[in-house]
Amino acid sequence: MSLAARLWPPLALAAVLLLAWETGCRLFDIPAYFLPPPSAVAAALVEAAPRLVPSAGRTFVMALQALAAATIVGGGLAVLVSLSPTAERAARPLATALQVTPVVAIAPLVLIWYGLDNTGAAVVTLAALIAFFPIFSSTAIGLASPPAELLDLFRLNGAGRWATLRLLRLPAALPYFLSGLRISGGLALVGAVVAEFVAGAGGFASGLAYRILESGYRLQIPRMFAALVLLSLAGILLNAALSALGRLLLRGRGES
Repeated sequence: MSLAARLWPPLALAAVLLLAWETGCRLFDIPAYFLPPPSAVAAALVEAAPRLVPSAGRTFVMALQALAAATIVGGGLAVLVSLSPTAERAARPLATALQVTPVVAIAPLVLIWYGLDNTGAAVVTLAALIAFFPIFSSTAIGLASPPAELLDLFRLNGAGRWATLRLLRLPAALPYFLSGLRISGGLALVGAVVAEFVAGAGGFASGLAYRILESGYRLQIPRMFAALVLLSLAGILLNAALSALGRLLLRGRGES
């Protein structure tokens, strides 16, 4: 499927929704402080771009750092526990506990540990905690996906644990890992923004979440929507990049 064929349906839907939004705001005379029309949001985006774009860039970079940390820790832990069923049973409850613990509950503690001088590192850590579980869980499932017949075949041919991991388990886990990576990419961005909201009270004033809070306090609702637009664009960009990476890696091994 060509790029144009993939792009026109979402672009057409977005155009229809924006037109309906603009028409509804003008037809019902909705105040801009309650729901600004897209034209007002676009104007605010152009006006506030010198502030919003660098803030969006900082948040995006921290999300990438969090995703990298979650990939290393989550993928590495999944590989380690795949070598031992006992280790897997021991690690999974802890990983699940990290998944179900709200980031806002542990954010103040992490901020205290890092100190207000290292708020950026605290934000990255909190976002990595949110992004950790999908990578760990998906990779662990993928590593356990080879059928018993193939595992027995490797064993009969004298393949050791590491040879089986390298030649069988890791290739089988790649699609699962890439699926978890895409999920964690969005979660890392969400986690960075949520962590910035909490850190904002401690003096962190450079990320996109702070700009959203600042606009809300000043009732600059069009600017708040403009910040949300940049956040959505960052999420789309990250998802597209991870999807392209997945297609590239799978095509390299003969899959589409």
